[in-house]
Amino acid sequence: MNDPSANVWPLIIVAGVITSFILVGLYGKTRESTEYGFGGRYIGRIGGGAAIASNWMSAASFLGMAGLLYLKGYFALAYVIGWTGGYVLLLVLMAGQIRRFGKYTAPDFVGARYDSPTARLISAAISVAISVIYCIAQFKGIGMVFAWLFGTGYEEGVLIGALAVVSYVVVCGMLGVTRNQQMQYFVIIVSFILPLMVLAGKLGYFWVLPQFGYGAAMEDLAREFNVRFADPFAAGSLFQWVALCFTLMVGTAGLPHVLSRFYIVPNVRDARWSVVWGLFFIALIYWSAPAYAVFGRLLDARGGTPFDPAAAGKMADIVVLKTAVMGGLPGWLVGVLAAGAMSAAFSTVTGLLMTGAASLSHDIYYRLVNPGASEARKMAIAKGAILVLAAIVVLFALHPPGLIAEITAVAFALAGNTIFPVFLLGIWWGRTNRQGAIAGMLTGIVITFAAPLFGGFVPVVATLLPQTSSALCGAPLVTAIIVIVSLVTPPPPAEIRRFLAEEVHGHLG
Repeated sequence: MNDPSANVWPLIIVAGVITSFILVGLYGKTRESTEYGFGGRYIGRIGGGAAIASNWMSAASFLGMAGLLYLKGYFALAYVIGWTGGYVLLLVLMAGQIRRFGKYTAPDFVGARYDSPTARLISAAISVAISVIYCIAQFKGIGMVFAWLFGTGYEEGVLIGALAVVSYVVVCGMLGVTRNQQMQYFVIIVSFILPLMVLAGKLGYFWVLPQFGYGAAMEDLAREFNVRFADPFAAGSLFQWVALCFTLMVGTAGLPHVLSRFYIVPNVRDARWSVVWGLFFIALIYWSAPAYAVFGRLLDARGGTPFDPAAAGKMADIVVLKTAVMGGLPGWLVGVLAAGAMSAAFSTVTGLLMTGAASLSHDIYYRLVNPGASEARKMAIAKGAILVLAAIVVLFALHPPGLIAEITAVAFALAGNTIFPVFLLGIWWGRTNRQGAIAGMLTGIVITFAAPLFGGFVPVVATLLPQTSSALCGAPLVTAIIVIVSLVTPPPPAEIRRFLAEEVHGHLG
């Protein structure tokens, strides 16, 4: 897997795809920070859905999910259910209402809804933290793929990938990112499913719809090698599975870079239809990831490779490429797959870095530090923020704390414990006030990191609030704290409650 001479075609294809992204980005270069940081111009319902899916289809989806399924089988389906279920939750509870409220970013919503600079500052800091944690996972995927392409060590791969990503974002701006996200989704879907179809055919399974054909491979694994992928809770308890599902679900509905997509559509119906199309596009990938995991385990078993969890864990995040190589796919097709992995990671990282930069330049610098800042000044701050955030991410990504999907889950836990309750109650309960929101967000931060902070000497904390799955207990607790604090403190201004009643809930839009 590390012989660079075998990766000539993959390297050429990846380089060509990245170059095309840069050219499209330069063509649509944005010069105003209102577009640079907040998602660009409206691009239609289907286009918006493709951009949502591309923004969502990260290295965790393209590489990490298959890796966890490869390691844990049925248990890892919690990621599939949680991530897709989160979009349904978002569609039903918040997409239309967020659009009617009409603010650019998650901190903008919090600052306006709760009329509090302190609440805005806390939510901006949370948004930046979510972006950084999420980006660490993406940079791990980028580093592993670049290391494989160039035959270098992992650290060198991270540095090469970081240079490529940051150069694109700073040069092209957000409008280029938005246009690219439609193009990137096309690359992602084709590059993920086409090699899978060829692989299924080479292995003798139903290749027209390999998302169904891999079921026969699971039966072969069980019959020939006694590997039972479908055994529930073999890799974790029922509580751990439900906690992970719930955390990923509410975390999806609270991710700032996902929520920001609804601020740029012209009406509520388009906001909802963009989610519907996005969910459809996302499902196409999620139906396919388990097949790579099953084929990978089958090829290992037939090749006589014993399954060692420790050794498998080191390779799990790149098992999609490993399976393609072991399955004998031609080099150019493996290159297509690698290009899809890069597209998935690039599209998510650009959205995350833009969201983090927007929180720093717009929500903190412009709103709280220098309200008179010019567009040029805000643009400079945004670009500088991207460089700072990228440097922080690279430092952590050089020594990643876990698998790609596991690192990503921590970002979802933070979003689910903080942003989601504040948005949910802020939209649907007019009595929610700034004191409640502040208390809830601070509590949510503590809950998210309670396991590493207190789990060592209070074991029950680590049991009930695992770092990747803390929102099952955390989100209801934060919601209760927001309600209690809001009830024992003065109500929010009457004009905010009236705006919610008349504008946010008063019509269909």
